[in-house]
Amino acid sequence: MYKFSYFTEEDPAKVIAFMNENPFVMIIGIGRQYPVATHIPLGIEVKEDGKILLSGHMMKKTDHHLAFEKNNNVLVVFNGPHTFISASWYADPASGSTWNYMTVHAKGKIKFTDEEGTYRAVKATSDKYEGKETIAAFDKLPKEYIEHMVKAIVGFTIEVETLDNVFKLSQNRDKESKQNIIKQLDKRGDGNSKSIAREIEKRL
Repeated sequence: MYKFSYFTEEDPAKVIAFMNENPFVMIIGIGRQYPVATHIPLGIEVKEDGKILLSGHMMKKTDHHLAFEKNNNVLVVFNGPHTFISASWYADPASGSTWNYMTVHAKGKIKFTDEEGTYRAVKATSDKYEGKETIAAFDKLPKEYIEHMVKAIVGFTIEVETLDNVFKLSQNRDKESKQNIIKQLDKRGDGNSKSIAREIEKRL
């Protein structure tokens, strides 16, 4: 990671909040010849002892599932807003332009569940995003469909062993530059630019 102390968020609660706000992740592992990756929404749970547990489900017998079975060491990447920052916005523009972004990297070991655990993992994801009242709610799906689906996928948990983050938000710039960066990002107007502007603003 691009690690500098001034780009690191030291408050664990803010890091967990960021993870919960950006739960659609990339899980990366080691395949036969190349790294493998899959994109999955995760549940994030912080235990009483402070341990972080990630959970979800994936299709069986895909390249990533087969790779994770052989080597259970994985990297989970949580990505947030990101945007280009022009050096022309700095009080002193005699330096390189850059890219501001927010990301968290979690490393740990993936552990696959049994069929009952897979059922619970799918239900948890469906209940969270679909809800329990719509016609597509998990509890309203035909039993035969659920039984067939659960056989084709597998649930998993990842106990996080290390957690790193980079919240690169122009912390190394002077106040005048930061204020102008916020102004220019708001003028640009897209969602990523506005999100980064608000994050810089919080830290002024």
